[in-house]
Amino acid sequence: MLHRRQFLVAGMGAAAVPAFGQYTLASPPMVTEATIGGKPVTVHYYAPSMRGRKIMGYLVPYGDVWCTGANYCTTITSEEAGLEIGTMKLAAGTYAIWTLPNEKEWKVIVNKNTHAFHLDYEESADIGRAAMDLATLSDPVEKMRIEVRPEPDNAGGKKGRFAVLWERTEASFVFTLV
Repeated sequence: MLHRRQFLVAGMGAAAVPAFGQYTLASPPMVTEATIGGKPVTVHYYAPSMRGRKIMGYLVPYGDVWCTGANYCTTITSEEAGLEIGTMKLAAGTYAIWTLPNEKEWKVIVNKNTHAFHLDYEESADIGRAAMDLATLSDPVEKMRIEVRPEPDNAGGKKGRFAVLWERTEASFVFTLV
């Protein structure tokens, strides 16, 4: 059975190719993967582009929950180990990642509803929130991207960093595989 996200992408691709030739979504689906502590961690998201627009504080308004991308909510999957994000201890599985951006601080929101459209955030499905680290990038990032990378630690390589990079902002949080 296809989930909404898979149906949208599969349906658009299949229907669009014969009728329109090459079809490109304005915010295409992306996948980033990394091996942390010997275990795979995968993030699915849709990557919007700046296209000459002001992003932080405008297209992504401060003080409003954002789906951390476009179209459908961003998800993080760790099937072989649980995740610890801030004080949240999560069983192995898939979780939605939303963010609450502000000018000087961001929060990551971990949510149970992994198939929500970008305007369908449900606070009642929240698992918890944690602070994010902010950095200003020297060069602008045109197309939003998410990176998952190993984080130096004393826990046997079980720490990773989830980073959102767009415009001149990098917002990130550290997670630990448990």
